[in-house]
Amino acid sequence: MMKIEFAPLNVPLRRRLQTAAVVQWVFSFLVLAQCCLAMFILLSLSRWWILAALYAGWLYLDRDTPSCGGRRSHWVRSWTVWKYFSDYFPITLIKTVDLDPKHNYLFGFHPHGVLVAGGFGNFCTEASGFSALFPGLMPYLLMLPFWFRVPFFRDYIMCGVCRLELKGVAGAGLHPTPPLQLMCYHPFPGLVSSEKASASYILSRPGGGHVAVVAVGGAPESLDARPGALTLQVLNRKGFIKMALKHGAHLVPVFSFGENELFDQMENPVGSLLRRLQERLQKVMGVALPLFHARGVFQYSFGLLPYRKPIHTVVGRPIAVTQTPSPSAEDIETLHKLYLEGLTQLFEENKAIYGIPQNKHLQFI
Repeated sequence: MMKIEFAPLNVPLRRRLQTAAVVQWVFSFLVLAQCCLAMFILLSLSRWWILAALYAGWLYLDRDTPSCGGRRSHWVRSWTVWKYFSDYFPITLIKTVDLDPKHNYLFGFHPHGVLVAGGFGNFCTEASGFSALFPGLMPYLLMLPFWFRVPFFRDYIMCGVCRLELKGVAGAGLHPTPPLQLMCYHPFPGLVSSEKASASYILSRPGGGHVAVVAVGGAPESLDARPGALTLQVLNRKGFIKMALKHGAHLVPVFSFGENELFDQMENPVGSLLRRLQERLQKVMGVALPLFHARGVFQYSFGLLPYRKPIHTVVGRPIAVTQTPSPSAEDIETLHKLYLEGLTQLFEENKAIYGIPQNKHLQFI
């Protein structure tokens, strides 16, 4: 019989607020998206169907926003709730070298973890002081396109305002400008789609200072996210390398120590029935479904909240990339090898600082 460890009654208010901030974050991705979809369906079938029809029209006009920079505001990035969220673990962002804002960058974030908590806290909010550490840079965390197809939820995770603008001529660039174009204010970035067009839009911005943050291992890597795991799915992940070459964006390896310590997961070894089912669902839906668990709100023995484990996200040295509009397989392979060497060096130089034994090393698959 499992022994339940209850939280003490005299927990300081600040810690309660930290827990509340994490509850709303977990709730957003586990429950809110489904509720938003259900609400849209019910609205479509009700006497208020005209509202659903109007919103569908808005979705059509706004369809390119997730892949052209989103529209997150500095005000949203600086909400106090994100500071409570960050302090729950806590999350710390560490800079190893200065990054020149004259360049655009592609950050390779590792490991994915279950819910990319370190990626969200560091690059979608100002809780860990990204703008102070890297002045002149604007980070965009790339997220699975699936989430931007969910009615209402997509607008919540982009959080911004728009205006309609009349254009008399067609524009140039990745997205041709129609006569009636939806223009978005997005002076400060946040969550955007992980589609190729989205990354291209960010990395091709003139003047530099734009950062596309990619969780390289993607959804499949989350199925192996558990305490002590150091296996990264990166050997066959070369799309981000090609993207960096095409746009001349400097590559920066980022390792988030503690990311895999936040949740336990049901045993799902490769080849097991559960793993095969998860992989099949991932291919169909585009999102992985790790069966994770950790602690609850008022007790520490079970639940869906992450453990209070520190996350230290270390931003490594940039790898200079020469723009190659049509990179060859050899170009991609050479840069990929350099990237893996840089990632390994970053991990080995910092692992002892964050409690990883010297005999533990990254495993690339």
